[in-house]
Amino acid sequence: MSAPVDSNLFQRLGLKHPLIVAPMAGGPSSVELVAAASSAGALGAMGGAYSNAAAIEAFAVQVRQRTDKPFSINLFIPHSIPEVASDRVDRAVEATARYRQELELPSPQLEAPYEEDFDAQFEAVLGLRPACFSFVFGLLPAEHVRAAKKAGIPLIGTATTLDEARALEESGVDAVTLQGFEAGGHRGIFDARAADPEIGLRDLLAQCVGTIRVPLIAAGGIMTAGGIRAALQAGAQAVQMGTAFLACAEAGTSAPYRRKLLETPERRTRTTRAFSGRFARGIENRFMDEMDGKPEGILPFPAQNKFTRDMRGASTAKGSPDFLSLWSGTGRGELWQGSAAALIDRLFAE
Repeated sequence: MSAPVDSNLFQRLGLKHPLIVAPMAGGPSSVELVAAASSAGALGAMGGAYSNAAAIEAFAVQVRQRTDKPFSINLFIPHSIPEVASDRVDRAVEATARYRQELELPSPQLEAPYEEDFDAQFEAVLGLRPACFSFVFGLLPAEHVRAAKKAGIPLIGTATTLDEARALEESGVDAVTLQGFEAGGHRGIFDARAADPEIGLRDLLAQCVGTIRVPLIAAGGIMTAGGIRAALQAGAQAVQMGTAFLACAEAGTSAPYRRKLLETPERRTRTTRAFSGRFARGIENRFMDEMDGKPEGILPFPAQNKFTRDMRGASTAKGSPDFLSLWSGTGRGELWQGSAAALIDRLFAE
């Protein structure tokens, strides 16, 4: 499949294919998957949001030991929240007490900070000088934009609306990932407390093409060569795909997560705040179903993400998908279980 690759960014990176294999923090975006994607001519992407600076540096070193091709690093833009009130924590503890008992976990002790030190993470990125730095959940502060540009690192922000895309363009990014409502994982909405605009990829592209001048990357529900073609024909310069790669041989997807993905091609997904406090799309499971009915027991992001980490870890250890964040997009079809390179070859063979 031939496709236009924008000379302002994607051609400069020397990519064979206009494809980013999405940064999937928390396991799926393993060193092996990032290196394999980049070696195959796409842009592999590390999901570094849950990693400290040292871990980000170690990950990048391991990728570079496997490939000399370009790759990207992705982080979450921080939004500080005050210390979560004790009564809210008490409600969350009560809402999840029976799950922790079932998983043989002690009562949680939740303390700030709730996320990694973004400035330290960003300093690590500057030192590593990846081919691109991408981010979600808002705008990169102006001083960080200046530092990235001084280091020669292209910037890719994520938008779920035209207004977000405009703000990103004005902030100085080199490209914008347009994340349709179909996308798996966390929604890139700037305001964690806001309602989801629920704009599908096709409509989001239609709103932004011709208005946003920087290259656009289409993300959300793309699983096939036909989906790639449609996005490029609609005006995107590249696509970003995550779910399609979750079952690849190199993916770090846990065994129960992988098993749930493969149970049926008709994966039932929806968005929920249950796991992290932010809207994210995943396969329906017990924790999602039961906690969505108890919103008073869900803490704000990122506190909820830290609060549920012990349950997710214990669920993985027990081989159960019941308490896992099974992030997945709306795309249908059998998932490829061979190598990432073979999947990329198949997608672009036409």
